Amino acid sequence: MRLQIKLLLLTFVVTFISQAQDWKTYPYNPAGSLVSFSQDEGRHTSEPIEWWYTSGHITGQTSGKSYSYMLTYFHYPANIFDGFRILNITDDETGTFYQDTQPLNYTTLSTSQLEITASMFFGGTETWVNKRDASNTIIPFEYVLSAFASFGSLDLEYETLKRPLILGDDGYLNQGDTNYTYYYSQTQNDVQGSLTLNGVTEAITGTAWIDRQYGSFNPLNSESYEWFSIQLSNGMDLNLWNIFTPENTIPENDQYRILASYVDESTQYTSSDFQIERLAFNCMPDEVMCYSKQWRLTSVLNDLELTITTMHDNTEVQLPFRFFEGSTTISGTVNGIAVSGIGFAELLHSYEHPEISILNPIGGTYDTSMPISWQLSNPDEGSPMYYDLEYSIDNQQSFTTIAQNLTEPSYLWDASGLSENDEVWFKISAYSIDGVLNNTIISDASSTVTLSQLEINELNISFYPNPVADKLYIKNTQLIGDIKSELFNSKGQLIKSIDLNAYSRELNFRFLESGIYFLHIQNEKGKSILKFIKR
Repeated sequence: MRLQIKLLLLTFVVTFISQAQDWKTYPYNPAGSLVSFSQDEGRHTSEPIEWWYTSGHITGQTSGKSYSYMLTYFHYPANIFDGFRILNITDDETGTFYQDTQPLNYTTLSTSQLEITASMFFGGTETWVNKRDASNTIIPFEYVLSAFASFGSLDLEYETLKRPLILGDDGYLNQGDTNYTYYYSQTQNDVQGSLTLNGVTEAITGTAWIDRQYGSFNPLNSESYEWFSIQLSNGMDLNLWNIFTPENTIPENDQYRILASYVDESTQYTSSDFQIERLAFNCMPDEVMCYSKQWRLTSVLNDLELTITTMHDNTEVQLPFRFFEGSTTISGTVNGIAVSGIGFAELLHSYEHPEISILNPIGGTYDTSMPISWQLSNPDEGSPMYYDLEYSIDNQQSFTTIAQNLTEPSYLWDASGLSENDEVWFKISAYSIDGVLNNTIISDASSTVTLSQLEINELNISFYPNPVADKLYIKNTQLIGDIKSELFNSKGQLIKSIDLNAYSRELNFRFLESGIYFLHIQNEKGKSILKFIKR
């Protein structure tokens, strides 16, 4: 009876797998897709750059140790070479990182199937090809690869277990400001073979991810990005990336942010409806590059709430360009149900320590009616800054806290503890959410405290109306000579310089948003600060 039950279950499993994997044939053309297998596993001669990428998590069958690896072949001709190869292997138990990058020439690079034979600069040949049966016929979605370096080698066989994930639904995406890419992923691949490391060879098993891109988007010279592969315990897989503009912003459209999800064999989607919050950062020993090391991913689609964390801090590749490539762990929930997972992060975006300067007080006077304000000159949407504000009245011998964890670069203080004509210094500390990115600035010189809440009006200027709807009118016939006029907002930030002279008495402020503003007017006779409200 037990034998009959086992046979029945086996028959069911075989039938299920057969039905679920009806795509395992060549040619395979996903519905509505511009991608075709096996043709688009090969080289695209009309595209300026393309690469074949795989990363995986494997376990030694003798040692029981866990390893992760990444292998990428680029076709990008330069000088006398056709491209280059990057090979990384990490001992996930010790964190030891082994890395090798070499230029190469392709002796074989098929345009109809996956058939890579690469002649390496330092000698030897590497391959990544479609697997073939005893009659030399290609086995769809199975592969054999072999790569080596001075520290060891990988000899692996892959079998793709899930229908390919076609990004952007049809496999074509506009990526960044002016580039495009064709893109698909094979999110789950069974891996078997051997790993040689430091002269020791052992059999391995594991799981791998394959990515294919070809087009004009070039990681060597395009906008910087963060990319993630995510394999979850509930069977869902995610391909996630965001691209930063030169101004370090991430526009909310699918040119700059994509989440492509394999849900099951019948469901996959691509969306820009997600948020990434960076929770921690990691600077390399030479401080040239700082990368994020932990992220919170949320999306209303499937109610995603996932925390992604790099497993190691030292897996940075430095040639042919600097970037971080390493394994990750994932925890969180999907549709309210707990999940765990593994993945990889490829990080080309580097974060900087904040550069700040004080905007107010200026001119040697601290008027308590004006906010203390400062400027962050290198903002980064990926790392919002927090600020602590302190003051000193003993020539910087000690500082007293005014406020902490501010998110805006200004603060209107009630000046508690200050007296008229005190000499005051301000200290501003800016830092990332975890404090790894940080900087502190102190006023270059002291400012004399004035506790008056009245506007300075040494030039005896009158103006109307207040509040202002559109136009503000200046009344003073003594405004002569070299006049400097500037408009500030309530944060002490300069809005614009105003062209004010002896003949212009009508100022159009229609362009201003509602709020409080300060018009600074100065000539050789003195200074006036006019405070007004824009309706």
